[in-house]
Amino acid sequence: MQTSTTFGLDPSTRQRIAERLQKLYGAASEECLPRILDCIAKFENRLPRCNARSWDPTDVLLITYADIVRQTGESPLETLRQFLKQQGLEELLSTVHLLPFFPSSSDDGFSVVDYRAVDPALGNWEDVAGLREDLRLAFDLVLNHISSQSGWFAAYKRGEQPYTRFFIEVDPTKDLSAVTRPRSSPLLTPVETRRGTRHVWTTFSADQIDLNYAEPAVLVAMLEVLLHYVARGAQIIRLDAVAYLWKQIGTPCIHLWQTHEVVKLLRDVLSAVAPHVWLLTETNVPHQENVSYFGDGDEAQMVYQFALPPLLLSAFAHGDATPLSNWLADLEATPPGTTFLNFTASHDGIGLRPLEGLVSEERIGQLVAAMRRRGGLVSSRRREDGVDVPYELNITYVDALAPDDPSDAPLHARRFLSSQAVMLAMRGIPAVYFHSLFGTRNDTQAAAESGQPRRINRRKFALRELLEQIDPSDSLSHRIYAGFRRLLEVRRRQAAFHPDASQQVLDAGDPAILALLRTSLDRRQRVLVAVNVSTRPRTFTLAKHVADHEFFRRDLIADRLIDNTKPLVLDAGQSVWLST
Repeated sequence: MQTSTTFGLDPSTRQRIAERLQKLYGAASEECLPRILDCIAKFENRLPRCNARSWDPTDVLLITYADIVRQTGESPLETLRQFLKQQGLEELLSTVHLLPFFPSSSDDGFSVVDYRAVDPALGNWEDVAGLREDLRLAFDLVLNHISSQSGWFAAYKRGEQPYTRFFIEVDPTKDLSAVTRPRSSPLLTPVETRRGTRHVWTTFSADQIDLNYAEPAVLVAMLEVLLHYVARGAQIIRLDAVAYLWKQIGTPCIHLWQTHEVVKLLRDVLSAVAPHVWLLTETNVPHQENVSYFGDGDEAQMVYQFALPPLLLSAFAHGDATPLSNWLADLEATPPGTTFLNFTASHDGIGLRPLEGLVSEERIGQLVAAMRRRGGLVSSRRREDGVDVPYELNITYVDALAPDDPSDAPLHARRFLSSQAVMLAMRGIPAVYFHSLFGTRNDTQAAAESGQPRRINRRKFALRELLEQIDPSDSLSHRIYAGFRRLLEVRRRQAAFHPDASQQVLDAGDPAILALLRTSLDRRQRVLVAVNVSTRPRTFTLAKHVADHEFFRRDLIADRLIDNTKPLVLDAGQSVWLST
């Protein structure tokens, strides 16, 4: 990275932030801006002086828990660092997204007790810095809520200022029916304080107390946390559950204009003092709502492609790629300087809300049933009418792609790897969940024992156990890990897979075949991505559906030349990357 010689807010940025604060807080903004400037000044000698950076085909994120692999006698963070290095994965990945590694009280890290500390059970900040030697880092800023066991909430219950204003108290007789709910749990939680019983806003659980961003001190406090993460080496900041940030009774309390202003303000600050850091918004909602967090190119640089996991899964489950192809064909280019984060699996489940308006309710119901047959669980949310409906599929993406005959490991691996071949080939930056890379199956025992459906996809390994899982050459995990490594090795060398390179959906003439054409920025390379999502062989005639078909001669995945004068036969679940 090139170094920058300036620090702080230039006059135009300062004016822009002042205007945002005025919109958010009115007269109170006059006191807020100096506090933000003081906050930034604290980090003048702690933040790296780097210019903005751009992405390229080598950018691939690995999503992982800090303690996903353990070994006696060393911290999990150190074990993770050594494991990634021993496997040579620093050559195939660019970034490690460490899921919350702070002291927490529930939700596998997302109920943060102390934003600034590393959980001692996981390691320390030196261990985190060790990972940074080989890979970039992404951290979560869990900014919507904090643990009920945090110091902030303890001070609130004691009646200390300013913490009495850090949380949202609501009269339980108020009509909150307009609020959009991501969970079926109660929206308000009663707590005992020195001022008596108070009902506080809890969007996700009684242990996760929502912060009150209508109080300027909360915004300043969380901005300081964000800059602390940048000082500790984070180059991507994931804004967890950001859609629910601002509350205003009588509204849905999701995607409010004030929330967008807060994200823009954070972007303004980072662009001025840490332009090498990207913001990533996590909003598991229908597509048009999701992409609103690009703003006009002035909000997040990256937005999760939340419609992709369920659409891709539905294509394989139904043997029909039509809804996926239609959605991709209608997918608009993102604003300049922004991109999608493409993924199929993460620590959360597979959201169903992004399917709204893209597939029928009947097809969603069939997908839910198919996942239950494969050992999956289903989480619900409460609609505005009070009815609980399926919200999220809890299943590993590996088991979600299982064929009807679960003993057919070659077909199972082929279907799963083809789903990943689509994700890796799409316009945008790919993100790979640790368990997808290593072919992990459903952890039904952990889900049952904890009562948390998401634990089905959050297994933790002893190092030897993981190595034994991927060792046998005929095992499903070995097939997936070896195949995934091949995909990553090939992808990083293709100019056509630049995150900004053009993407075109082709008419394959068969609903079972998805066909994409990627063209490099200099137009010197084109890669045709073709996938058979059905359980039977399919024929794809290049001459009929692909212009200049005679130039597509090499299958990059299999590293072989093809006879492009003949129809291409795709086996069940097979994918190809055909390059000019």
